Amino acid sequence: MSEVEELGKKARAAASKLATMTTSAKDEALLAMADALVSGAPLIVERNKADLESGREQGISGALMDRLTLTEARIGEMAEGLREVAAMRDPVGEIVDGWRMNNGLAVEKVRVPLGVVGIIYEARPNVTVDAAGLCMKSGNAVVLRGSSNAINSNTVLVEVISEAAGKARLPRDCMQLVRSTDRDAAREMMRLHGLIDVLIPRGGAGLIRTVVENSTVPVIETGTGNCHIYVDSSADVEMAVAITVNAKTQRPGVCNAAEKLLVHGDIAGVFLPAAAKALREKGVTLKGDDAARAIVEGMEEAVEEDWYTEFLDLILAVKVVTDLDEAIAHIGKYSSGHSEAIITRDYGSGKRFTDEVDSAAVYVNASTRFTDGAQFGMGAEIGISTQKLHARGPMSLTELTSAKFVIRGEGQVRK
Repeated sequence: MSEVEELGKKARAAASKLATMTTSAKDEALLAMADALVSGAPLIVERNKADLESGREQGISGALMDRLTLTEARIGEMAEGLREVAAMRDPVGEIVDGWRMNNGLAVEKVRVPLGVVGIIYEARPNVTVDAAGLCMKSGNAVVLRGSSNAINSNTVLVEVISEAAGKARLPRDCMQLVRSTDRDAAREMMRLHGLIDVLIPRGGAGLIRTVVENSTVPVIETGTGNCHIYVDSSADVEMAVAITVNAKTQRPGVCNAAEKLLVHGDIAGVFLPAAAKALREKGVTLKGDDAARAIVEGMEEAVEEDWYTEFLDLILAVKVVTDLDEAIAHIGKYSSGHSEAIITRDYGSGKRFTDEVDSAAVYVNASTRFTDGAQFGMGAEIGISTQKLHARGPMSLTELTSAKFVIRGEGQVRK
């Protein structure tokens, strides 16, 4: 038996025990995990240094190095995240619906854990703790497979929180880390059908595509965000500029940052110069079609590939459109289905946009940066699902559950 299969079997056995644990027991474990992170912070920071040194030698980008870096302050934030999860409502056991049949059968639809959740993710050690905490609270065992860039950080994090969870009476095998950094180990994990119930990739488009194309385990696609802002002809220019700048620059390296700007031709001459000035002051490089470049001097030329690209950087592609129909058609062709926004003072345009744009989150007069479980009042999240099954949008505790039917009778038989 391979290491990965053995981890899957351990997680499967632990999942059946974890599924029946009380909310108070899970919360006690989450709080113990949080305390352990704080007390173990010096050790975690020391182990993280090895990953940072390796990253520097490999020449990984500054943005990736920032995500990889663990400080005592960041570890404290991770611990606080676990405490927040402990304070959230436990969805397990919730009766979603219920009715009584004419034959006397009482039917209930009840939330239950998914079972074993597999997470494959890139150099983001915070995902290790976030995913473990959310899975524990929702009654799921978890198998974690991070990237080689963060292997030392992920290993010590799992050691610290799993020991604390075990002392708090959670099944010790409910949290498994694939320590092999070989790509074959990741591919084997993708094929643990029957041991892993659902696989969630966290990272860039390449990682997500690899998991989707190679997995025999059901996959929930998350994260890739080719997000659009459309400025309608009736938009308030000042509002449109503020929203565009926020959506692009508040944190450009995340999935809900705006990557494309579509502008109605009737307002482009007024809006684009103001927007370009504000964006350039924030260091944004603009790439535009011919119409946009004719309005804004010095704008780079946008090529076809740019319309598909999630830049995750201070780059924004700009297109002038003739009307709302063209904007919706453009989004339908190029969007990744994450988040899109319309800036308009026309109720009808806003209604058409929300009705016809098929993305996980659709905004009227607000920044796409709000697509986040905490910002939606849902608490912590495991990612943003851009597909339609099993969940869509921010995935918090409820989205990490399934349902089963419980039927109670008094001897009824089917005739």
